[in-house]
Amino acid sequence: MTELDIRPATSWPDVEAVFGPQGAHGGCWCLWFRATGAHFRELKGEGARDRLRALVDAPGPAPGVLAFLDGAPVGWCAVAPREDHLRLAKSPAMKPLDAAEPGVWAVTCFYVTRSGRGKGIPVALLSGAVDYAASCGARAVEGYPIDTDRKLMAAELYHGWRALFDAAGFREVARRTPTRPVMRRDLRA
Repeated sequence: MTELDIRPATSWPDVEAVFGPQGAHGGCWCLWFRATGAHFRELKGEGARDRLRALVDAPGPAPGVLAFLDGAPVGWCAVAPREDHLRLAKSPAMKPLDAAEPGVWAVTCFYVTRSGRGKGIPVALLSGAVDYAASCGARAVEGYPIDTDRKLMAAELYHGWRALFDAAGFREVARRTPTRPVMRRDLRA
């Protein structure tokens, strides 16, 4: 019997164990949404790693949650106040419907190690991300999953997929492109 646990990402060695020495996908270190295009190009690689480490080590809310399978870190989900994800504000597909509305958090990225794949880790990560956002006072959580009939490679699923968000109680609130809905789960009545 395996044990799965979701925790805030407050331990740099655990985050680094999930992302590996190259920073998950091409040195991103899950900073794509947190930086403008020019700034991200400057950060990519070691600079991005150092920036994520600073976010993990900083006081205040963690920049995401981690999944642990039998005590070993195997997955990541970025979740933070929407305004922390600078790219969302400028994205034609993902820009906020209500930019001035406080208390909306965003789930922007999932990453699961090879050893964690095929074990339902994204389901647990999304549930844990919602719970974490709620514990930090969020009134809603948004996600921006892929919604397509085309078979996707693992690297294309970092946003999550529509059925994952549907099953977690999110509802579509906007769709500006054919394959990218804006999904939201309200946390307060």
